Amino acid sequence: MKYFVTLILAVACCLYAKSESTLIQQADSAYTADNFKEAADTYLHAIATEGTSATLQYNLGNCYYRLGEMGKAILAYERALRLDPTFNDARTNLEFVNARIADRPGERGTFLGNTLDAAANSARSNVWAWLAFGCFVLTLIGGLTYAFSGAVTLRKIGFFGGFLTLLGCLCFIYFAFRSAAIATADNVAIITSPSTILSTTPRVPKDRAQEAMLLHEGTRVEILDSVRSTTDSINSLWYDVQVDNAHRAWINAAAVEKI
Repeated sequence: MKYFVTLILAVACCLYAKSESTLIQQADSAYTADNFKEAADTYLHAIATEGTSATLQYNLGNCYYRLGEMGKAILAYERALRLDPTFNDARTNLEFVNARIADRPGERGTFLGNTLDAAANSARSNVWAWLAFGCFVLTLIGGLTYAFSGAVTLRKIGFFGGFLTLLGCLCFIYFAFRSAAIATADNVAIITSPSTILSTTPRVPKDRAQEAMLLHEGTRVEILDSVRSTTDSINSLWYDVQVDNAHRAWINAAAVEKI
């Protein structure tokens, strides 16, 4: 009986994997045939049924770019890079599409913070963690060499080498946590509406005095706060967003999608 149940589960898994593979193949075929809307819908179905991946998000971004939906294309490329920050094709396409959107926000963040983020995103968080573990092992070896070696030269190598690898371990731990924080952050969003007017208050602007700025699809914003607002019996969610270091306003949550 136990063998029979195991056999059924194995067959079910094989059939499920085959259907998933067929689904992705259908999406690939639709993209090759220039049926980009069908390909995008099929990739979305594959993501919903089998889970996401950097490659699926990258392919989805390519579909949206072909459809002229720049905001959704940027969103998909950003998600691909969160899953795999070393995905150079996704990064190249993201830079390409970002250069073609309407808005040009000013400077964001600080030079030091942006530099550290770029360094942390040069590898996955688990890679940084393994490097930290390797340095930790080398630090232990250096400490043991310093403590038990009778040769002065080896003791010096153990001491200074262990000190340097300890510093390396701490740096790699920092990058591991920073890379993981970037990959899991839920306060960054992309505008997916063709255009939207940001407000000085968390509600639809009543006049020009309450209009903060006009932004278009593809613009990246950082969410600082959120609040629900009711206007004419319509309840809506609004985000307090930072566009760049000089601009901050309220945007309707329906106009953006979190990465």
